[in-house]
Amino acid sequence: MSSPGREEAGRTALAGIKVVDLTQFEAGTSITETLAWLGADVIKIENPVGGEQGRGASTDIKGVDSYYFMLLNANKRSVTLNLKDARGKDMLRKLIAQADIFAENFAPGVIEKLGFSYDEVSRINPRIIYATVKGFGKGSPYEKHLAFDMIAQAAGGVMSITGESDGKPIKPGVTLGDTGTGLHACIGVLAALFQRTVTGRGQKVEVAMQDAMVNYCRIAYASQLLHKKPCPRMGNQVVLGTNAPSDVFKCKPGGPNDYVYIYTSRANNIQWERLLKVIGREDMKSDPRFATPQLRVKIVDEINGYIQAWTKDYTKHEAMQILGEQGVPCGAVLDTDELMNEPSMREREIFVEVDHPARGKVVIPGWPVKLSDSYVPVKSSPILGADNADVYGEWLGLSKGDLDTLKKEQVI
Repeated sequence: MSSPGREEAGRTALAGIKVVDLTQFEAGTSITETLAWLGADVIKIENPVGGEQGRGASTDIKGVDSYYFMLLNANKRSVTLNLKDARGKDMLRKLIAQADIFAENFAPGVIEKLGFSYDEVSRINPRIIYATVKGFGKGSPYEKHLAFDMIAQAAGGVMSITGESDGKPIKPGVTLGDTGTGLHACIGVLAALFQRTVTGRGQKVEVAMQDAMVNYCRIAYASQLLHKKPCPRMGNQVVLGTNAPSDVFKCKPGGPNDYVYIYTSRANNIQWERLLKVIGREDMKSDPRFATPQLRVKIVDEINGYIQAWTKDYTKHEAMQILGEQGVPCGAVLDTDELMNEPSMREREIFVEVDHPARGKVVIPGWPVKLSDSYVPVKSSPILGADNADVYGEWLGLSKGDLDTLKKEQVI
């Protein structure tokens, strides 16, 4: 937890860093939300009519920002700006001139049509870091194709290794294609900021969603290299398929998530022998069929049966506690409700309560990376245009009268 005063100006990692944010939906907004959680001043540029599409695309209350939007735009400031208007474009250029980072993830070709390609933006501000996310990389045969999270997971190899061996490819529940790509891009942005301290120059940071998925699948390529064939779907087994146990086991009372995942290292037998002691099957230590991880994987179904006979008498929490205390790697399958309401998660601000102007108090995931000298309290996402007066006053020196005129003329 933070100590009093930790949020003082200058004490955050990215204090003083200004971000012009033209991102939408999830892949791009994950870049800028991360920067905001690290202390940057992120200015979200939005269409005066409706704002970013994510605000209303999945809302349950017409006219009220969606929970989806809230979870991807915390700690940002929102201004409205009509980029189809020449004055709007000129105002954006003036914001860019003062910014450190520019981020966008429009469909291929859109940002260029708006007049804010990397070449144009870097001409305005040679020190700017320009972050861009697209579905497919430059030179890809699919370069101009649209992409969402599940498209990236399909085309990037993730789905091919997810699911049961005799079943169809499955999209993992986690949005690796979107948030995972955004976090890759953010790493690049931070590296470019550091390099700028040496060179004085900005640069372009590009990440394709398909390419980021390949990076997430590195161990699958170890399987490809080891077995000289495409990495197969292994269900709950690790993708290398070189060890047992490595699976989920049913626990009481038998609900949809009443399972515990149990794994023992393929490096040696220490964790395996600890597991045998816990389940009361130490007799198996002397059985040559179970002598090595490589032998055990050949009779995985038999092994799983012995473990299942033990886990069925315990809840997933009891099983995790007993096994974990004995040095056996295991994890109860915790659902979103259990995690959101787990006291230590709240204490560590993995989940935080924010106060939204329209929705009131809402619990959202916070930022899991804790820096000892940079504490940024999580704040609610902004309502559309909430920061027009402050940002345009601070950055561009515009008065209330100027803003009233711009609003009347539909520039903001």
